[in-house]
Amino acid sequence: MKFTDKSKENIKQEWNLLGSKYAFDVNEMVKFGETNGWENWKGEEPKDERDHLADAIYQLLKEANKNNTVTQFRNDFPPAHTPFIKFLQDKGQSIAQLHFITEQKIVFLVGTAYQKRQAYLLKNDTITELDDAISAIGKSKKNNVFAIVSNHKIVTTQGWQGEIIATFNLEKTKDLGITELTPFNDGHKILLTTSEGIYIISKDAENMIHPVPDLEDEEWESDMDMENATISNDNNYIVVGDQCSDHRVLDNNGVEIGEVGPQSSYPDFCLFSKNDHQLITNSCHFYNGVTIGVDATDLKNINITAYEESEDYTVIDDGMRVYCGVATSKYYILGDAFGYIKAIDTSGNCIWKYFLGSTITSITISDDENTLWIGSASGMLHKLQLDKGLRDNHTIGNGNHYEEFRFIFWKEESIMKW
Repeated sequence: MKFTDKSKENIKQEWNLLGSKYAFDVNEMVKFGETNGWENWKGEEPKDERDHLADAIYQLLKEANKNNTVTQFRNDFPPAHTPFIKFLQDKGQSIAQLHFITEQKIVFLVGTAYQKRQAYLLKNDTITELDDAISAIGKSKKNNVFAIVSNHKIVTTQGWQGEIIATFNLEKTKDLGITELTPFNDGHKILLTTSEGIYIISKDAENMIHPVPDLEDEEWESDMDMENATISNDNNYIVVGDQCSDHRVLDNNGVEIGEVGPQSSYPDFCLFSKNDHQLITNSCHFYNGVTIGVDATDLKNINITAYEESEDYTVIDDGMRVYCGVATSKYYILGDAFGYIKAIDTSGNCIWKYFLGSTITSITISDDENTLWIGSASGMLHKLQLDKGLRDNHTIGNGNHYEEFRFIFWKEESIMKW
């Protein structure tokens, strides 16, 4: 496909006219629905009318990456999600396990727990491919401890590629695809989450702490769906859950001390606030869900009954199916199945929302809480400068954030920057 200057200009004008109209219409609809109640919205849902331009934009983006003219391309063609949905089934892949290192540097993986993954380092806007033996990467809640899994071993270090703290040789869990891992703050234990069990890994043991075996079922297996786990920032508590289990609250040795029942169908996410004063748990039904918050200052004997209104919890959000999130000093930033990230405080007030597209699969934030990196199932890695003002008028949502760039990791394609 070859483009003349005139055809490029025509594509640019149509892309920007339709893109800004679509964003405006969506934002107006959302504002109306949230102000007046969605039951009073009688209009049609806005439609992004740019599908016919997607192939041309895709080719122009490739050219811009080859010719090192991405900055100009980004100015001419603000990015979008909807027109590229047709490519995602064949080309999209998850961006997972994002972890902040320092300044403008993060580490992350491309691929799911069931695939051969590739780890990368991103520094500013430069991407470096890491050792292809790496299958998972984790970071502690405090003290900057990293854990790297490769060749059936986990190695914890003080800081990224810093002094080695401990080495764990895996046996029982060596062939399991790792959904997530979190080293304890001292680097001497690991919380390891897989679809075949959630484990505490220590120097001399690999103890499964979830699910709870059914001793009366001779054919019982530990396979799970929607497995999820977190650990409090002070490492005093572990929370685990899956599609068939309430969120179980454990002490740091894996002994159950309480339960938080789901308020929607299936438990699929949990996270502590940055000061450990609150625990939030999300349960989903299809692409929607309910997130509640409970007092986490003393979780011993907590017992929140499933599907029952109670003064013992706060409704944080009643719409999102949450896949990932981070806790900042001001609020949670949660990513959902519809491609939104939302900032919600501990009282359930939505501070802002921002649409990126696809399912949000991983989030990390800089220590100064100014820069946010977000990965999605579309194969896109976004970098946002928070509260720095919008870059264009194509943004859906009310978050006043500047997207510095997005990198596209599509199967059988070179990495592209937009």
